[in-house]
Parts: sequence; structure tokens; C-alpha cells
Amino acid sequence: MTASIIDGKAFAEKVRAGVTADVAALKARHGITPGLAVVIVGEDPASQVYVKNKVRQTADTGMNSFHFELPADTSEADLLARVEALNADPAVNGILVQLPLPKQIDEAKVIAAIDPAKDVDGFHVVNSGLLATGGRGLVPCTPLGCLLMLQDALGDLSGLKAVVVGRSNIVGKPMAQLLLDANCTVTIAHSRTKDLPGEVKAADIVVAAVGRPEMIRGDWIKPGATVIDVGINRIAAPEKGEGKTRLVGDVAFDEAAAVAGRITPVPGGVGPMTIACLLRNTVTATCRQHGLDPKAI
Repeated sequence: MTASIIDGKAFAEKVRAGVTADVAALKARHGITPGLAVVIVGEDPASQVYVKNKVRQTADTGMNSFHFELPADTSEADLLARVEALNADPAVNGILVQLPLPKQIDEAKVIAAIDPAKDVDGFHVVNSGLLATGGRGLVPCTPLGCLLMLQDALGDLSGLKAVVVGRSNIVGKPMAQLLLDANCTVTIAHSRTKDLPGEVKAADIVVAAVGRPEMIRGDWIKPGATVIDVGINRIAAPEKGEGKTRLVGDVAFDEAAAVAGRITPVPGGVGPMTIACLLRNTVTATCRQHGLDPKAI
């Protein structure tokens, strides 16, 4: 392996330390304690684990953590009523409704119901629009985490060629916008892209967010490029025993690491940064709601 590993777990610890310091400053100087409300509907095991991590890390930073577990048969009207109550609660500065939601609930309607000023996931159309037009909104957590790691690893990104593989509203599109704002030359590639390997090969920065296990091969990577793997895919691992599985990204890690200059692992890369940026977004939202500059608490 020639690539340097971008340690998302270690970098996330630094981000959380900064959040903890900001929370302490808000309490000491302004008498404000940020509050994050997390709502989960149903008992999806992966979502349950993820939410428990969010709740624990929120409390660890000194913020107030509000946690609501609703049954799987909760109606759309009841969930919307919960969101409206949180919108109106001055102790709640950030609201996150864990996705996916049960089939009887329209996810788009729920996201649209969240106050954009408290939308710490950054999914509301107002925040998406602000990001697209250079405004000051709340940025989706996973793309923000990717950008912070890239800036930490590479410094100024101006002039670099970046390819984002994947065009989702949650990762691909906001990631491309953040890279464009950082003065990269950006291509969004996807399943219909002609000569996808060739597009990836031209990039100084590759962000893989397509949801296909090990789709991006090592010979697609430009020598020395920086690879950010957003994918988290569980595949069979017969070498570990019958019925065993393992996590892999959207990039064939061993192949790519032999060519790339820097690369994120899976797990331990982008994943830890998502929750860290959620906490950071909650502090940002709290400051803006109180007319404070997040950079000068």
C-alpha cells in the first residue's frame, strides 16, 4: 500500500473536542445550552444503533439531548405534530428525524415540516437552495465531513479536479456544491455516465457515494489522487465463517490504496465524521438562532 490513511475516527475526535469547547463557551458566556432532538420511528436495528450513538455523543459534548422513540405504526400526522412541537420548543435548537421512515409516512413531507433554522441534517429545500446559491444555510453532515477531511489533508483545494460518483440529494449533489465552492473543477458521475473509469481516472479528488460494494477499482484511480469513500456496504465474508459478513466501501480498498496518495478506510473513515458534523451543525444553528457568530463564540 502506498496511500496514506485519512483517519476519520481521529479527525472526528478533534471536531467533537471543538464542539465541546464551543458548548462550554456558550454556557459560560451567554447562558445558552444547545439542545438536539432526535426522533426515530420503528425499530430498524441499524437506525437504533446510529441513534444511540448520536444521543450519547450529544450528551458527551455537554448539550441537552432529547430522544423520542415512536412505534413503527405511528401515523404521518402524529409525526408531523411531534416535529411542529419541536419547532416551537426554544430549548430545541436542532431537529433530526432518523431515516428511513415506515412506508405510511412521506419522508419529503416530514423533512419539509422541520424549521430550516433547526434542520441540522441540512436536507430541507431551503438549506439545499442556500447551499446551491452560496447562501448561509445548514450543510448536510456527511458531505461537510468529507470536505473538512479533504481540507485537512490537502489544504487549499483550488483548481483541483474532483469527481463525485453518485447524485443523491443527501450526499452527491451537496458534495459537488461544496467542492465547487472550494474552487474545484467538479464532475458529477453516475450510473449513466459514459466511460466512468475514464472520468474517475482524470480526478485529483474522488468522492465515492454510489452505494455499490467495491464498484470503483484501483485501475480507475489516478496515481496520487485522494479518495474519499462514503459507501458502507455489508457483504458476505465466508473466509470468516459461515453466515459471517464484513463492511466494505464503494471503492476496492486494497487496489485503490496501492495507487492513491490518500484514502479513507471503511469503516473508520467518513462514518465517524457524520455524527461529529451533526453536533457541529447543532452549535452553528444555536448560535444563529441567538444572533451569535459561530466563529466567535
